Amino acid sequence: MNNLMLKMYFNLKNLVEREEGQDLVEYALVVAIIALGATAGMGLLATEINNAFKSISGALSTALA
Repeated sequence: MNNLMLKMYFNLKNLVEREEGQDLVEYALVVAIIALGATAGMGLLATEINNAFKSISGALSTALA
């Protein structure tokens, strides 16, 4: 009986101490943070590009008129 309890204890201890899946979770968090930053950056960049084209369009309309 004691031998069985000892085996169960070590199996449970090994299960708790395993860190195999930890790297995958960390990589997933890094990818999520990068995706969030890229999405926010693209919104700002799109606005700036749109403003630049409006400025160019206005300048061309004035020059050709």
